[in-house]
Amino acid sequence: MTAAATTLAQQSAESLGRILPLWSLLPFVALLASIAILPLIAHRWWGQNRNRAIASALCAVPFAAALLIAHPSQGSHALLGAILDYASFVSLLLALYVISGGIYVRGSLAGTPLSNTALVGIGAILANLIGTTGASMVLIRPLLRANKSRRRKTHLVVFFIFVVSNCGGLLTPLGDPPLFLGFLKGVPFLWTLSLWKPWLLVNGTLLLIFHVVDGWTLDREEAERRGSQLEAVLRHEKPGLEGWHNVVLLAGVILVILGRGQGWGSASGHWPFGVQEILLGLLALAAYRLTKPATRAKNSFTMAPIVEVAVLFAGIFVTMVAPLEILNARGGQLGLERPWHYFWASGLLSSFLDNAPTYMTFAASACGRAGVSVESPRYLAEFLQRTPLDAAVLAAISCGSVMMGANSYIGNGPNFMVKAIAEENGIQMPSFFGYLGWSATVLIPVFVFVSLVFFA
Repeated sequence: MTAAATTLAQQSAESLGRILPLWSLLPFVALLASIAILPLIAHRWWGQNRNRAIASALCAVPFAAALLIAHPSQGSHALLGAILDYASFVSLLLALYVISGGIYVRGSLAGTPLSNTALVGIGAILANLIGTTGASMVLIRPLLRANKSRRRKTHLVVFFIFVVSNCGGLLTPLGDPPLFLGFLKGVPFLWTLSLWKPWLLVNGTLLLIFHVVDGWTLDREEAERRGSQLEAVLRHEKPGLEGWHNVVLLAGVILVILGRGQGWGSASGHWPFGVQEILLGLLALAAYRLTKPATRAKNSFTMAPIVEVAVLFAGIFVTMVAPLEILNARGGQLGLERPWHYFWASGLLSSFLDNAPTYMTFAASACGRAGVSVESPRYLAEFLQRTPLDAAVLAAISCGSVMMGANSYIGNGPNFMVKAIAEENGIQMPSFFGYLGWSATVLIPVFVFVSLVFFA
């Protein structure tokens, strides 16, 4: 056997994560840094999806080519898995986005602290059915209409982002992209319901704080402005709903995801690739065709946000191969052992990087420490079946990744979308660092308490 053949045989027997050089992480880091920094320093250039696609391709294409040249067998296997996961991921987001974009909530509730708290609380529940993006797009405009007579509205949007756009979507794989990726890798559909205690503690605490802050703000306006501000916010339009057929289609999405997870109708116990994706595509197409253009126009619905997600995540899924494989093989070197370690490590990175790849990265690291290979299609199912400590670690990663996406504008996709809608309605939102002040004051103490109660 030649020296080259011997080397090739050794590499094929060794995990990809142990033979990849550390510099192979650079494309992944560069892409996430672009997502975090370019909107701040080159907002106009970054605002075009064409330019986002260029940045994504510049990071992903050279990496994929180098991987295939250096490790043709293992590299092609890893990239194929990433592409299939990407297709499943985008098909779900597309279905939820298009269907929720056809649901228009007419009128408004009263803009009282109690009504506002109730609406945000409803959003925390709805986020688990139509995703944090869907719930944010459906409910942010009714909240703003309910409070249009008030002067101070910044806090309304900030707490809405905290709860509806992030912390609320913890209970199902539909709620937030990290959980759906975990579902694709073997986490049972109903397993995330076991996180109801931290979900209830965090969202209940945030809603209580929001109610107090909103009440104090309204009282302050009562003292500063002539006339009764409470009487003004009590006047509201009769609420209603347009696009009821889309509610049925959302139920169809839930059934498809459940069917995929349970392998309904399949003798092998799982659906072949393409079944779920085609069904979700058909549901999205039905929603688009059946919804009146006027209804979508009222929601200011365009395909631009989902195109942005698609082009950026294409690069993320490809470049994410390196950190997933390396952390799986060498994750024990990070010194992460206890659930609270994973809660804060995944959470703090999710605050400034996208929470979906952060979740997968730390899940791979935890699996590596436990000796579970990420090359298995359902490696998280195997990980959960090991010990109660492993389940607690995955729970910590799930909570940290989902909840701490609320810490900054760039922690989760809906955050910037809600901020943009609020500013379109004349609300002065905090700067990037101003928002960090809100999260440091409100969220971090809540997360410290959660980590002590559940993950210490």
